[in-house]
Amino acid sequence: MKRIFILLLAFMFAGTWIGQKMIQDSGYTLFAYGQTTVEMSLWVFLVLIVALFFALHWGINLFKRSLKSGTHLRLWSGSRKSRIAHDKTLKGLIALSEGNWWKAQRLLSISADNADLPLINYLAAAHAAQEQGDEKACDELLQKARASTPEAEITVGINQAQTQLARGQLEPSLATLLSLRKKAPKNTYVMKLLRKVYIQLNDWQSLQALIPELRKNKALKPEKLLQTEQLCYQKLLELSIVLPDSASSDEKRKALAETWHNMPGQLTQDDQLARHYTRLLVSIGAESKAEPVIRELIKRNWDNELVNLYGRIEGENPKKQLDTARSWLKDDPLNPDLLLTLGRLSQRNQHWGKAITYFEQSLELSPRAETLSELARLLKNLGETDKMRQLMDKHLGVIGGGLPALPLPQKGTKLTAL
Repeated sequence: MKRIFILLLAFMFAGTWIGQKMIQDSGYTLFAYGQTTVEMSLWVFLVLIVALFFALHWGINLFKRSLKSGTHLRLWSGSRKSRIAHDKTLKGLIALSEGNWWKAQRLLSISADNADLPLINYLAAAHAAQEQGDEKACDELLQKARASTPEAEITVGINQAQTQLARGQLEPSLATLLSLRKKAPKNTYVMKLLRKVYIQLNDWQSLQALIPELRKNKALKPEKLLQTEQLCYQKLLELSIVLPDSASSDEKRKALAETWHNMPGQLTQDDQLARHYTRLLVSIGAESKAEPVIRELIKRNWDNELVNLYGRIEGENPKKQLDTARSWLKDDPLNPDLLLTLGRLSQRNQHWGKAITYFEQSLELSPRAETLSELARLLKNLGETDKMRQLMDKHLGVIGGGLPALPLPQKGTKLTAL
């Protein structure tokens, strides 16, 4: 309040002083240009100068304000577009999560240009287009995603590879993934997708080369990695015996053995792969090579299926093979699979009586058509036809298992003609 009062006093004194000066001497000012002259008092000239200064000052301020207003208008307009794009993006993502593909694609694509993250809009819209089967629109949206955010090339490439894989375009998907792998060699998701493509293409050699990278970068959980290794090497073992028709059994055996021994050391101890290896050996007639492998597998981990297979094959020394199976009897004397195997190995060593005893014991413990057939065949070839008939009558239910219940004639009923 004091400041205002002081300012008013100052203006009053200044006004009084200027007024006195104007009365004492009005002054004179002359402007001449060519034939034109302008005359005025000094004090009028000074007032005009001050008025002109304030007019220019006011004009400059007005111009600045107009510029600011335009900027504010543009900012407001841009903010409004951004809000609208944000709302449409949100609605589009909700539609996408609900499976409303057409609505999702429309909302996400039209709001992409004004969205904060156009990459998200384009990728989500491409997914919606793919779900509708519109491959052309999907590819165009992926291209827009790549153009909108060039630094996200890996992300767009992964989405493109996934889309190609979903369409069954295995070769293009593989090409995309291999290109991505050069740019991002440690990207674990690219490795996972490559694994899928190699499996679907049955490209087991490439998958074999990829497995060490999967392990090194921990791209898969241990159990999933083991399953991948098992599948890969099972197929490689199978491929090793796919040779020309002129190839001998010995050539196939050597090729199979070479593949087996070239596998990583820990996998040769894998029971599942070892079982597959033995079955392949048996399939090409290399039973003598399969026998020690099966024997070692049973020693490591008892398996009735392998015990059964052990009785079906012929090792290099049938007597030693029988003695090995007998040693297992001490630990499991009532195992029907082992007794069946002992019967077969006894028969292979021409111990007919022991073979019959083992078959009968196995049949009593677990009546099965396989055991019954072995025993019946042996009895028939020994001339024990009566005993064979009694056996068949006793175990008729084993042969005819699964037959419906039907009325049967009484014994002694005579067959009459219709």
